[in-house]
Order: sequence, then C-alpha cells, then structure tokens
Amino acid sequence: MLDKIDRKLLGLLQRDSSLSLNALAEAVNLTSTPCWKRLKRLEDDGYIVGKVALLNGEKLGLGLTVIVMIKTQQHSSEWYEQFVSFVKEMPEVLTFYRMAGEYDYLMHVEVIDMKSYDRFYKRMVNGIPGLIDVTSNFAMEKIKYTTALPIPESAV
Repeated sequence: MLDKIDRKLLGLLQRDSSLSLNALAEAVNLTSTPCWKRLKRLEDDGYIVGKVALLNGEKLGLGLTVIVMIKTQQHSSEWYEQFVSFVKEMPEVLTFYRMAGEYDYLMHVEVIDMKSYDRFYKRMVNGIPGLIDVTSNFAMEKIKYTTALPIPESAV
C-alpha cells in the first residue's frame, strides 16, 4: 500500500528522475536514509520499473487501457486551445494526438476499471462542446510497452 510520501516521491521521480537523494528527501521532509529505504522498497516492489522512473500502472490499480478516437466539427483555433487545455488537465490521458484521417483526435487513457472510465467519459463529453463521435476501444492484453526510442545506425 502506498502512502502520501511514497506517492509524492513517485511524482517527483516521474518529473525528474535525476533528482539527488538529498533533494528528494528534503522534498518529502525525510532524512536521506529513510528516503533511500523508501526508494529501495518502491523499486523492489515493482512500482519503479526502470531507471527512468516509469511506474507500473497495474501496481497502482490502473487495470483498464482505453484508446479513444474523437471526431469533431469544431476546428477553430479558440476551440482547439480550449480542448487541448481541458485534455491536458485530465491525468487519465497518457497520450493525446491530433490525427489525419477518419478521426480528428486519439487518446491513450489509463483508468482503474469500467466505472472509472464512465466517469472520465462523462466528464469529457460534458466538458468539451462540439464532439460528434467518441469511439472507445478497450485493450484486452498489453503485448508491448516501451519508452525507448529506436536509435538509427546513422545516429551511432
């Protein structure tokens, strides 16, 4: 079970995994030894899944992955800025793309369960005027996940 200090440490590491132990300890009002022990436990328990401080969504209770595709008839700069601002404030949205093709926007959403997604969906459709089609696709299995970019031979 994660407590407030654990969650704050994870949040800090997601923003900047290069923070020193002293900086982390100071940010959560601990001395360095208890802070280091907490970080070690978070790594041992699988909450931090890489040296870049990626968090394991399943350990955090995020069991439902949703790909949301959106069509709109709104394309003004003002509407776009409001839409982007609204979506950026939704922590469930991990990635958000403006698309070419049949759909205008695509979102990768992570939530606890279907009930959580329903709350997210209602908040989105009630908060964003002008959506004409919102299609949700639910992932059954995560087959590949990485944040590592391929490095072309020409870059070596």
